[in-house]
Amino acid sequence: MKRLKRYQYERYAILCRASYPTYFDHTQYGFSPHGRRDIYDRWRRCIIRVLWRENDDAVVVFRGSQTAWDWLVNCACTPKTITIDGKKCHVHWGFHYLLTQKSLSWQPHKRQYRHMTDSQFADIAQAADHTVLEGETVLTKLISALTPFLHAGKHISFIGHSSGGAMAIVAAAKLNHQFGGAIKRIVTFGQPAAGMWRFKQLYPFSTRTYRICCDVDMVTFLPAIPFVYWHVGRLLWLHENKIYTNTPSLFRILRVLYSWLTRPIAYHYMDKYIRRKDYFDQH
Repeated sequence: MKRLKRYQYERYAILCRASYPTYFDHTQYGFSPHGRRDIYDRWRRCIIRVLWRENDDAVVVFRGSQTAWDWLVNCACTPKTITIDGKKCHVHWGFHYLLTQKSLSWQPHKRQYRHMTDSQFADIAQAADHTVLEGETVLTKLISALTPFLHAGKHISFIGHSSGGAMAIVAAAKLNHQFGGAIKRIVTFGQPAAGMWRFKQLYPFSTRTYRICCDVDMVTFLPAIPFVYWHVGRLLWLHENKIYTNTPSLFRILRVLYSWLTRPIAYHYMDKYIRRKDYFDQH
């Protein structure tokens, strides 16, 4: 399994953060002026952005939870049956629903667009799917957006934060038959578990999935049902200025508790003082 490089991590993290605001200038991140397609949920909010440039791979950004409705869907952790290579397994119902809900086109007269500049509004209008596949599911629109890349021989990366990461995992599994060869990597940040044990066994991208967790991010322990929902891929745990690989959940909790208990002593070490050298540039 290849290592995730620093520039890839930083790029994907920034794109995930940028998926939340209504306005997003994709050209600032090196994508082509026309290299963007926005896919909306049933509430006409952008839930997935497909980004690309002419001579490079495409990136699919899955947005995480923003509203109370999103969090209610996240709590719907009953199992949903899907098939991978003809074999049945179970995933989290809520994350599956986010992909299979109806996708409605954007409405240019909505309040959040009124205070935008003409150029900002034009960017969103260009990227919006308008009435293409109106009323079809989010996943169907995603397939429509990705098909040209398959024909062009482009590779695709799926990335997402929080529930967006779980959506990326489920979407990759469901699209394996059509796009398995084109999906280059899946990178998630603070992602809850998306499937049960059988799903973990059948998941086809284990060696191409990087699951990044920062310290004791509690969302990564959800759903809080031990030995029912399981994570997939390679865990990269960022803790105490180090990266730990595939650290068990219990060990993560115990190590964080130990760090909290010993923190008063740890701050006495000279390396803590040396790391603060940059503070004096602004002093």
